[in-house]
This record gives sequence, structure tokens and C-alpha cells, in this order.
Amino acid sequence: MVPMARKIETLFPLQGRMCWLIIILLLQPFHKGAALEYACNFDKDDNLKSMRFCDTSLSDEIRVFDLVSRLTLEEKVTQLVNTASAIPRLSIPAYEWWQEGLHGVAHVSFGGSLPRATSFPLPILTTASFNKDLWNQIGQACVQHPSQTLSHLSLSMSNIHGIRMRTICVVVSTEARAFYNDGIAGLTYWSPVINIARDPRWGRIQETSGEDPYTTSAYATHFVQGMQEGDANSKRLKLSACCKHFTAYDVDNWEGIDRYHFDAKASEILLQTVTLQDLADTYNPPFQSCVQEGRSASLMCSYNKVNGVPTCANYDFLENTVRRAWGLNGYIVSDCDSVLVMHESTNYAPTTEDAAADALNAGLDLNCGDYLASYTEGAVAMGKVNASRVDNAVYNVFLVRMRLGMFDGNPANQEFGNIGVADVCTPAHQELAVEAARQGIVLLKNDGNILPLSKNINTAVIGPNANATHTMLGNYEGIPCQYITPLQGLVKFGSGDYHKVWFSEGCVNTACQQDDQISSAVSTAAVADAVVLVVGLSQVQESEALDRTSLLLPGYQQTLIDEVAGAAAGRPVVLVLMCAGPVDINFAKNDKRIQSILWVGYPGQSGGQAIAEVIFGAHNPGGKLPMSWYPEDYTKISMTNMNMRPDSRSNYPGRTYRFYTGEKIYDFGYGLSYTEYKHSFALAPTTVMTPSIHSQLCDPHQTSAGSSLPCSQAHQETCSSSNFDVHINVENIGAMAGNHTLLLFFTAPSAGKNGTPLKQLAAFDSVYIRSGSQEKVVLTLNPCQHLGTVAEDGTRMLEAGNHILSVGDAKHSLSVLFSDTSGARY
Repeated sequence: MVPMARKIETLFPLQGRMCWLIIILLLQPFHKGAALEYACNFDKDDNLKSMRFCDTSLSDEIRVFDLVSRLTLEEKVTQLVNTASAIPRLSIPAYEWWQEGLHGVAHVSFGGSLPRATSFPLPILTTASFNKDLWNQIGQACVQHPSQTLSHLSLSMSNIHGIRMRTICVVVSTEARAFYNDGIAGLTYWSPVINIARDPRWGRIQETSGEDPYTTSAYATHFVQGMQEGDANSKRLKLSACCKHFTAYDVDNWEGIDRYHFDAKASEILLQTVTLQDLADTYNPPFQSCVQEGRSASLMCSYNKVNGVPTCANYDFLENTVRRAWGLNGYIVSDCDSVLVMHESTNYAPTTEDAAADALNAGLDLNCGDYLASYTEGAVAMGKVNASRVDNAVYNVFLVRMRLGMFDGNPANQEFGNIGVADVCTPAHQELAVEAARQGIVLLKNDGNILPLSKNINTAVIGPNANATHTMLGNYEGIPCQYITPLQGLVKFGSGDYHKVWFSEGCVNTACQQDDQISSAVSTAAVADAVVLVVGLSQVQESEALDRTSLLLPGYQQTLIDEVAGAAAGRPVVLVLMCAGPVDINFAKNDKRIQSILWVGYPGQSGGQAIAEVIFGAHNPGGKLPMSWYPEDYTKISMTNMNMRPDSRSNYPGRTYRFYTGEKIYDFGYGLSYTEYKHSFALAPTTVMTPSIHSQLCDPHQTSAGSSLPCSQAHQETCSSSNFDVHINVENIGAMAGNHTLLLFFTAPSAGKNGTPLKQLAAFDSVYIRSGSQEKVVLTLNPCQHLGTVAEDGTRMLEAGNHILSVGDAKHSLSVLFSDTSGARY
């Protein structure tokens, strides 16, 4: 935390101090429209020409070593915090490390020539599109022609309907570069959030990509690559991404338990720890993908403890796993105030110097806060941390700044120096925001094919989120280019001589604590040809530092829905749910008066346009739920039980679609369409032989016949030769073209036994199919990567025997066999 915030920390609780921190950061060191200061400015200091860290002919590593060697310990520690001080004698300007880019540029000083930025849907909705192919093509078009509209780009229909997360991230990084070039912000963005949405009550589900580790891993990879990379010839990072929050973090503030004090354990009852198995197959895979496949320049450790040790003080997590095993080429940063929390909140560290030393010795490089700047010198003097470890941390942070081109002279003359004000809020970027919302919207119910509605009808638009503006943005939001609310979208899209729209809030906000406006809403519904009810949640119910205790709609919202549905008297009623976390809508699912239900997440700046286009049929919804939806009874499970797998001894049902054995309202991957698709396996092997030099017998997994199944330790070098293709035919047998999400699951031979998942997602793709047409989708699978499971000791295993592949209603049986180097089978 910055020095000014330290003065107020005794006056405000830790949660409240975050607001002050944000205010202070917006005041320094960047200012609206300020001339961009940069290092190695030879016009400012001719002596810099002789300093090796300014010599661009040398490697980055040599340059950073030279820079670090010139610094005093006093100067070094000032670089270990997010508000890094200037080093005047070397003409190095101050730098603010903290910017956000979760779904658009945020946590910057908006104003002047850059008062706003494109605001995309929250990741939970974008993920619902399950689209990743061809993102690079559109992304490169956005890089090369950032000011053009989509119609000016050479995109086929399949490209437009194949919108991808990587494309969105390219846009965000382009706009972020514009803010940097204008002297407003830095280039280090602390996004994405890649924690698993383990529990539906978590307030930060909106920031995540759902409950599935495979999906989240793919999301992390595409997000980071899109944020950091320019075109194929880029020599510098366009931006630095940061994957957070490592690890086993998904409790913010539930029933008096907050994230600062929470110790993540698998079971409070049995006093077990977070298991190696759960870390290896659920909590950690997205972070590994972020580092190894996405090549992220940064990773953030979380507030919580895991099995008694703060993640930001865990040497095994940070140094052994992230830096050594995964090979992070960048810096590790703490979540804001995490180092302070170790001493002042949890007393894990007895003194301030111990807190600084614990973090540095574990492998932390940068502190969001001020502890490392304030107490590292003392920790070195006391022998609690070596000066060499400080050097390593300073090296890691400066290396990222070097890779961003911050020591290569005037940014205007560099690779991304031509990106400017004209490249922010462009027509292409704003159209992309609409398209991302279209692609994510999920159709949950459509009895009698009531949707799409005719445009030539009179519509009542009702509900606390019907004319929402800021609610559509969710959290970690910037100032958007524009707002198109659901009401505005429905009015604009359906306007005409035979179309009228009446509006009634029904509730003044999502809390809906009073019912005095419901009668007015009922009267409005009674005179309309169709009713669109836009209800749900907002940051008042689900947000950072605020978990839910109930899955029900707040206040009188259910009463509003019930009475409006009655007033509609059989006319179409469309229920639109604007929320991130699941809500218990069993009442609406089973109510014949409510013919259609849409989930729209938090759809971003132009969400209202996308919602209207879906309702009136200009877009065929193809989104799939990225997490399971549960009834209210789910809240009987303690949110702090981190065990993923069910436990019959305590009647614990497990977590997520992979393990949960209880009742659900909607499954992971559920989503309807205005058309109908038929799947079939066109070509897939019935047997896969995996050569393995290393083989072993796992704890026996019993088949129905009682025989034990051998497993092979998963080594990529032996598995890669066994890659195989699965060809799937998808036929559109309905009347409307659409973008179809194809989810390929696998079920292992021992599914549901000894900790093996009930099923797992193996691959996914998205394909645009015209009415009456058929497309073939080819998915390449690696046995170890896509069909593997994890043993109790955290080792990834490939189980021999009969695996079932499934997509939609189609199934295919695949037998996995092992052979040693002599060809013997196990």
C-alpha cells in the first residue's frame, strides 16, 4: 500500500482501505494527458549513452544485470512495490504497475483526450461462447487495422460468428497501449482472473471463466497471448498480463469469514488439507497453462492461506512450482496488502520485517502495497533475507519493463508507438463488444418456440435491470464508450408503426426491498402483447469482498415475476437474468406461464443491443453455461470446504459437474438454440495404443468385472506420438442458421470411483452452420492431456480401459492400451 494509505489504515478496516488505495493511485504517478516520461532519454541525459542498460544492441538480460548492479539497496527496495519510485540519478521515471484489463481498460486515470474505453462483457459471459478457433485471424486484423469497422475487414461469415477471446484481448491491449502512449497509464495489467468458480455463491464468479479447469486453462492461454503479443514480427511485449489469484482462492466474505483470514482446507470436519490431487487437477492447471502456454509475464499470489501457509509466503508454490517447474519468465506480485496481512491481520509473521522476509524468501518480487519498500532494508540488516534475493526480485521486475520496451528510448519511435487516441472506442471495437455479448447469451428455456418474438407487437419491458447501465459492466470496469440498456435495445430494434414499448421498473433496484411498484408493473404487463422481464443481481449482491448466502433472487423479485406472469394471461413472457453467479429459478423453469428464459451475464456496454437481437431473432443464441446451476438447498454446504471430491462419510456431495452428486437445475454446458443440431461421430479410433517407458499400477480401480486397471504415468514425450483425431459431423436440422458450440466430454473407466471425475471436458469448438447444412469438426486429442486423470498424490495418470467420448446425444467407445518399448501390452 502506498504511504498515504498507511496513515489511514488505523482509521478504516482493511476492506475500506482498498477504496483509498485506488483513489491515491489515480493521483500518481500518471496524469491526464501528461507528456510521457521514459528511461534512456539521451536528449535529457547524454551520459546515458555510455550505460549498458540503455544499449539496445545487448540482450535484455545483460542490460538488466547492468542496471541492477548500479543501484543501492535503498534504491532497490523502492522498486519492489507497485508505486515504484523514480531513480533520478539514472533518469529512470517513477512507474505505476497496477492497471486492470479484465474486460476493458480500467484502473487508469480517464479524462482529457481519453475519457473512455471499450467495455466488453464480463469473462463469465464471454466464456459461454466457448469459441477459440480463428481468433488469431480477426485479432491480427484488429491489430493491423485498429480504426476500421468490421465491415471493412475481409472476414467470412464463419469468421464473424467465430469471435474469440483472443480478439477481445488484442483490442484491450491496443487501447491500453494508446493510454500508455498518451502518458496516462502503464503497460502492466493485472488480468486475467483464472480461479475456478468452485462455489456458486462466490462474489467474483463474474471475473472468472467458470467451473471447468480445461476451459479456464484455454481461456488463460488465449487471454494472455492476445494481451501480450503483437503480430508475428513483434520483438517486444505489447502489454504485460498477470494471471491471478494463485491459488485455491474463491472465498471473499462469507458468513463472517473473509479472504484475508481464510485458510483453504479440504474439510473443516476432518481437518484435512487441500489435497495434492485437488491442486493438480482443479486449482492449479489454469495457472500452469497461463505460464507455459500463454507465456504470461506475471502471476499474482492470493490473500488466503493454503493448509496454514499464506500463498504469498509459500516457497513451494512460488519458487519451486511457478518459477522452477513451470518456468515463469517474469515477476510474481502479491495481491494488494497481502504482505501486510501476514503481520497485521493474521499474525503469521511476528514482525513487519518477518513479513517482508517471508514474502521475498518465498519468491515474491513485487508487493502491491508498501511493505517491501518500508521493511526490506531492515530485514536484510537483521539477516532475515539475503541481499541477493532482493537483487533477484529487482531483476525480475526490471526484466519485464525491459521486455515492454521501456528502456529502448522514445516509445513514439517503437513498434507500438503509432497507436493513439484514434484507436480507442473505434467502430470495430464497439461492434466487437456487441458480438461478444451475442455469442455468450444462453437460452435456458423456450417452450413452444415462443422466441424469437415478432417485431410487430407491443412489448412491456419490466424489471430492475431493464434499464440498467452500470450494472451491465460488472466489476473492474472502466468508463465505457457508450451504454445501450436492454430497454434502449428493445425500443430501437423493435421500433415501428406496429410496435410500442412500455416500461415499468417493478423494483427500484435489484435488492427489491419494497413491493409498492409491482402493481404498476402488473398493469403494464396486462396491456402488452408480450412481456420481457429483466431481473437478476448487481454488485450489491455479488462482487469482490461480497459472497452470497442465498441462491434465490433478492427481495420481492420472485413476487414481481409471478404477478407479472399472471397478468400476461398466456401471452409470451420472456425472463432475462442479468447476473454472473447462478440463481435458483426452479419456480420459473417449471412455470408454464413463463415460456422463455435467457441468461445474459453482465453483458458490457452494449449488452442491451445483443439482448434485443436475440429476443427478436436477429441472432440465434448459441451460448452454453460455463458452470452448473443449483437449487437453494446447495447453500447447506459450507462454502469453506475446499474438497472437490464427494465424501460419503460426511454426506458431502462434491463440487462442480465433474464431482457433484446432488440435484442441479441446469448442467454445465447446457444451452438451447432457435434451431436443432444433430451430432454423430464420423471417424474416431476404437483403440489408442500409448507407448510408455514408465508404467505403473495405480491404486486398483475396479471395473464392473472386478479386474484392476493399470495406469501409465503421463509423460508428454511418450504421449505425443499417440495423438489422434476425432471427426464429428454436426447437422443443422432446424430452420435458422446458427453458431453451434460443440462440447466433447470423456468418461474414464473408473468414473465416480476413488476420486475419478464423473466426466470431464476433453475439447470444445464452435462452428457456424446454415440451416439444412452439415459441417465436420475435427478435434485432435492427446491421450495424456485430454483423457488423463490425477492420482491422490497429484500425479497425472492415464487410465487403461474403455473411455466413453460424448457430444450431445452421440457417444463413442475408445479403448486405451499401453505398450512398453518391446511392444508388450499391459
